[in-house]
Amino acid sequence: MQEFDYIFGIHAVSTLLKRRPKDISRLLIARGRRDPRMQELMALAQSKHIRWEETTKEELDRLVDGVHQGVVACCELTPEKGEGDLVDLLDAIEGAPFLLVLDGVTDPHNLGACLRTADAAGVHLVIVPKDKSAPLNATARKVACGAADAVPVVRVTNLARVLRELQERGIWLVGTTGDVETTIYDVDLKGPLALVMGAEEKGMRRLTREHCDLLAQIPMHGEVSSLNVSVATGVCLFEAVRQRRGAAASS
Repeated sequence: MQEFDYIFGIHAVSTLLKRRPKDISRLLIARGRRDPRMQELMALAQSKHIRWEETTKEELDRLVDGVHQGVVACCELTPEKGEGDLVDLLDAIEGAPFLLVLDGVTDPHNLGACLRTADAAGVHLVIVPKDKSAPLNATARKVACGAADAVPVVRVTNLARVLRELQERGIWLVGTTGDVETTIYDVDLKGPLALVMGAEEKGMRRLTREHCDLLAQIPMHGEVSSLNVSVATGVCLFEAVRQRRGAAASS
């Protein structure tokens, strides 16, 4: 039986219309909302030959748990990508791979925020473990603002094995932790790279940590001892972007 999910929010639904319009079975728009952003979304739906229905804000509130911004799409769920898809995805990457590994990020809001940042930074794909990891649900998709459909998310059964396979491909694994002296700014992030981020509270699991080629920390200068995982991910990814742009400009 085909499964469905509700995707909501202007950015998330707009990206869905651009990338997967055929997967939309029903598009609901709040009655009376005709501001420029909604008109742009409606024009996009019309260009994709997707009809919409008007309904009340209360009905949309009942359908989804979150800020829907007046638009909800009932969407056919696509099968998640798994380890069997990883080789083809890696082979399709042009240039030096730039990957993000999220080890045990269980909050859908944090997963969505990490995906949004990964898309902005140009990450080729995101790898997450099958167990103890947030689902790519409507909440994560809303926070991701469309990035969930732009950056492939690969859910793997055995993360340690996948990390070894990445190393065999020459991909450098850089893990983040607060108990080392080396900072993320001291590390060469220009080549084939997989940045490994840990869980919200406990950080990386022991086996994940042991598979990293190098560990680094984000230097903290104030009273706060650590950052939210999505914020830390943004800091590290864009340090890699800065270095990689510099390397490309000088080559």
